[in-house]
Amino acid sequence: MLPTLLTLEDGITRLTLAPEIGASLVNWSVLDSGLPLLRHSDETAIASGLPGKLGCYALAPWSNRIAEGGFQCPEGWLALEANTPTDPLPIHGSAWQQPWQVLEQRPDEVWLQLDSRSPFAYRARQRIRLDQGRLSIDLHVTHLAEQPAWHGLGLHPYFPRSAHSRLQARARQVWYCDESRLPTQLADLPASWDFQQPQGLPGSLVDNGFSGWDGHCLISEPEAGYQLRCQASGCDYFLLYCPPGKDFFCFEPVSHPVNAHHLPGHPGLRLLEQGQSIELGLSLHYQPL
Repeated sequence: MLPTLLTLEDGITRLTLAPEIGASLVNWSVLDSGLPLLRHSDETAIASGLPGKLGCYALAPWSNRIAEGGFQCPEGWLALEANTPTDPLPIHGSAWQQPWQVLEQRPDEVWLQLDSRSPFAYRARQRIRLDQGRLSIDLHVTHLAEQPAWHGLGLHPYFPRSAHSRLQARARQVWYCDESRLPTQLADLPASWDFQQPQGLPGSLVDNGFSGWDGHCLISEPEAGYQLRCQASGCDYFLLYCPPGKDFFCFEPVSHPVNAHHLPGHPGLRLLEQGQSIELGLSLHYQPL
């Protein structure tokens, strides 16, 4: 059975969402042409019930992988188990694997909420809005548990990829990874991964975190006749995932590097007491060329 989809429009673009599937964005497209601005989700992808088959989903209360079966909080060890059949490590938090509730909806805007008990109590809210071709996502998480815990946030959009796709995103360094995709070394950018100026995506696998990001990104699709001008807040890092031979890539604004729970100083994470909050925002502005 297909989930119930919500639809937003702003006169330029149309967005469909599936609150039941981790509040995932399903399709975002140009109204007059149907041009997909996120990876297109067909009926099979929607029926799968898997956010990873759709257009975008939120990452809370952490992004990407955590090693060692959990992490240390001030009151003790928080044990975690793998939460997907395809990865031996817990990944992307818990918000993407739970249904969200619709708090309020207008033709161009929706408010969604999740009250989660796993891996600890927190409340997540998203405000998703369209405005003159601009998609804005504001993610807000409040810690509800009595004991403090580390929090991080992210967003996981999937973008169409062609031979002509170009990316500009100014970062200073990149984390190299081991076979389990956990970071091992923070180093200078190799030329093929230096997107200070717009360049094509690498042909080999990239599944790495970049640090020292200024929050701006430009995705250009000259053959399709558009660009997406992106701006993020609440994050100094992004994850870039380019699987070879696929027709998509992921550019994920995140508040912390992979496995930050086990890196010195917990970079980018926030230790929240009950009632304290953390926020992350992303806007994607569609601009015809």
